[in-house]
Amino acid sequence: MTGDSLDPIVLALVQNRLDNISLQMGWVMTRTARSPIFNQSHDFSCFIADPDGTLVSQADGIPIHTGGGGFAVRALLKAFAGKIDDGDVFLLNDPYVAGGNHLPDWVIARPVFAGGRLTAFTCNRAHQSDIGGGAAGTYNPAATEIFHEGIRLPPLKLIEAGETRDDLWQLLLINCRTPELLDGDLRAMIGSTRIGAERVAALVDELGIEATQRYFEGILSHADRRFRADLGGLPDGRYEAEEITDNDCFDKVEIAVRVALTVDGDRLTVDFTGSDPQMRGFKNSSLANTYSAVYMGLASFFEPDLPRNEGTFRNVEIIAPEGSVVNPRPPAPLTMCTVFIAHEIVHCIWKALAKADPTRSCAGWGKSVHGVTAGNGIGGGEPYVMYHWNSMPGGGAVEGRDGFNQIGHLIALGGLTLPNVETYEQLYPVRFVKQEFRCDSAGAGAYRGGTGIDYEVEVLEEAEYSFRGEGVGLPSGWGAAGGGTGAPGDMTLYPNGGEKFEAPPYGVRRFGPLRMTARSPGGGGWGDPKRRDPDRVLRDVRDGVVSRDKAAEVYGMTVSADGRTTVS
Repeated sequence: MTGDSLDPIVLALVQNRLDNISLQMGWVMTRTARSPIFNQSHDFSCFIADPDGTLVSQADGIPIHTGGGGFAVRALLKAFAGKIDDGDVFLLNDPYVAGGNHLPDWVIARPVFAGGRLTAFTCNRAHQSDIGGGAAGTYNPAATEIFHEGIRLPPLKLIEAGETRDDLWQLLLINCRTPELLDGDLRAMIGSTRIGAERVAALVDELGIEATQRYFEGILSHADRRFRADLGGLPDGRYEAEEITDNDCFDKVEIAVRVALTVDGDRLTVDFTGSDPQMRGFKNSSLANTYSAVYMGLASFFEPDLPRNEGTFRNVEIIAPEGSVVNPRPPAPLTMCTVFIAHEIVHCIWKALAKADPTRSCAGWGKSVHGVTAGNGIGGGEPYVMYHWNSMPGGGAVEGRDGFNQIGHLIALGGLTLPNVETYEQLYPVRFVKQEFRCDSAGAGAYRGGTGIDYEVEVLEEAEYSFRGEGVGLPSGWGAAGGGTGAPGDMTLYPNGGEKFEAPPYGVRRFGPLRMTARSPGGGGWGDPKRRDPDRVLRDVRDGVVSRDKAAEVYGMTVSADGRTTVS
C-alpha cells in the first residue's frame, strides 16, 4: 500500500481522529490547570508529531504556538538520540537550543510507543504565569539579553521511565514566583499528554504500526498537495511588503520587517533579506517563532479548511538572515516575539499576498495595549500575576465581514479567550469599572474594522506593572482595498493621591492603589466606506460604536435623533 493508494476515507478518518485527540488534550488541560491563563484564557496549545518530529495535528490552541511545534520535538530527538524510552516525558523551552519560540512557553512532549517502537509524540505548549527573570509575569520589558527573561530549559527528561525527577521539579518551582500555580499547571500539562498518548496508542493498535506511519505520511502529503494547488492559483511573480515597529522597547526608532514572496508555479519563497538587524529589546523573533508566524500568515490567507500541519508548507522556503530581527543571534532577548514581532510578520505576509490576489486581502488588526499586574492578594495574600486581557484590540475587516470588535492577539486568530471579569474580581485585588466597545475608533469601510475597547479597572493594592503596549501611539490597524485605518490606543494610570501616568509602550513601574484606563486600537476597514450597507451604518449608530457625526462624515448617511436616515 503506497501513499497514493491509501484509502481516502480511512485517511480522512485518521486525520479527524488525530485532531479530536488534540482537542481532548485541550479539554483535559482547561479543566485541570490551576492558572487562569489556562483555565480561563486558553493560552496553551496541544499538538501531535510523528516519530521524526513532524507536526501532523494541531487542532486545539493558538497558531503561533503550534506552527513551530516540530522544532521543539526535533530538538529533543537530537538531544536524546537513542535514549528515548517508554514512560519518558520531556520538558523544554529555550529558543536557541531547544526549538522554543520564547521562554514562557514550556513544552511537555511525551513519546508514544507501540510494540517497542516510537510511533508519535503528544505535546502541550503552554505559557507559564511566571518563570522568574527580571519582572513578574514572564515579560521583562527592561531585558537586553535572554538571561534577564527567566529560566532557560534545554530538552530535559522531567519524567524518566515513569518516575518524576523530584530534584528537577523542585528546581523549576524555586525559580517561579507562583510555585503553587506552576506545580498544578505542570501536572495538568503532563496529564493532557498522557490522555493524548493513550488515544494515539489505541489508534496505532487498530491500524498497525506500519499502516499508521503510512497514514501519517498520507496526511502530510495531502496537505502538501492542497497548498500547492492554492499557490497554483496565484500569478507567478515577486511580491514585497514591509511592516514597521516604531520602538526597540527603549527608544523611538523605526525597525522594519521586510519580506519578498516569490511565487514560482507551485513553489513559494519567503525571503526576509533586508529586514533590520536584531534590536536591543525583547521583540526579536526566534527562528521557530518566525517560521510559525509565516505559516500562520500563509494558512489564514487561503481556504479555512486548508490542513494545519507541516506537510502544508513542504514547498515553502523561508530565508531568515542570521542576526536580523527575525533570526537573532544569542543572547538577544525575545520574550515578546510571539506577539510582536510575529504580528508584523503576519501583516507582511498578508500585504504581500494581497498584491497577488487582492480579492482575499485582509485589513490590519490593532495591536494590544494590555499589560501585566503582579503583587500580593488583599491583606498580603498569595502572590499573583494578572494579565489585563480584557483590553484587547479590534480585528481587521475582510470582504463580506466586519472586523471583530474585540479579539485576542492577531497571533491567536481567536484562540485566546477573554476571561470572565467576575472570576477575576474573586481571584485578584481588582474591581472592574468598564469594558465596552469604543465609539468612532474602527477603520471605516464597506466592512468596518473592529472597534477596540474602552477599559477601566481599579487595582486595590500596591503592585508592579509590566507594560507591553505596542498599540500605544501610532495606529496599527491599516485599511485594505480603500478602507480606513483604525484609531490608535493608549493607557493611563491614576494613582490614588498622585499624578496621572501615561503608560509607555514598554517598561516596569511600581504603584500603590490606582485606577487604570485603556483604549485598545481599532482594526482596519475593508473597501470604500460609501459602499457600506446603510442598515449596517444605522445599526452601528444605534449600538453606539459610530456617532451620528461620523456616520454623516464618513458614510454619507444622516441619522436623526429619532433614528430616521438619509443617504447623501
